[in-house]
Amino acid sequence: MNVGILGSGDVARALGAGFHKYGHDVMLGSRAPAKLTAWSAEHPGARVGSFAEAAGHGEVVVLSVSGRAAEQALSAAGAENLNGKPVIDTTNPIADAPPDNGVLRYFTDLNESLMERLQERFPEALFVKAFNSVGNPHMVDPRFEGGTPTMFICGDNDGAKRTVRGILEQFGWEVADMGGAEGARAIEPLCMLWCIPLLLRGEGDHAFRLLKRAGGT
Repeated sequence: MNVGILGSGDVARALGAGFHKYGHDVMLGSRAPAKLTAWSAEHPGARVGSFAEAAGHGEVVVLSVSGRAAEQALSAAGAENLNGKPVIDTTNPIADAPPDNGVLRYFTDLNESLMERLQERFPEALFVKAFNSVGNPHMVDPRFEGGTPTMFICGDNDGAKRTVRGILEQFGWEVADMGGAEGARAIEPLCMLWCIPLLLRGEGDHAFRLLKRAGGT
């Protein structure tokens, strides 16, 4: 597929490398494309451009900026370049305030997720939450002693979720569908939980796994 990634940080670069590895046509978008020159040189055939160029390029768009910058990045990408496309939302609503004993602060509350805000702001885009609850070194081809980890997803469009499920399975994940966009109210706080060992003890080599009873559905 053609994949447009909005962002130039560690998550965007890791996912861009993963899509490139698996044969997708990748363009990373940034406000300052020149900062991605070295990355594109390491991944022949991958391209860089503006947010609008990356979003226009993608059959699938990946939102990989900070939560605070998410709406601005989507606005720069242009609603016309997002409408009708799966938009993989990797963001978390992390506030500027420092963590409380390793627990991140969010600028949302338990009854509203950032993805719901974005879906309301860009109603024709097909948002799917994914990749927000693990560190970027493990987003592609995760390897853990406990087995295949689970990526929790949600979104209002079943077709978009099928597309994202296929990407995640290609990248080596088990997928658990948590329903509509409201599911992001539970999925986004998983980042808070994932980050506690990292912030308290510098431990970042872990992921979540959903276990089911044998014979269960």
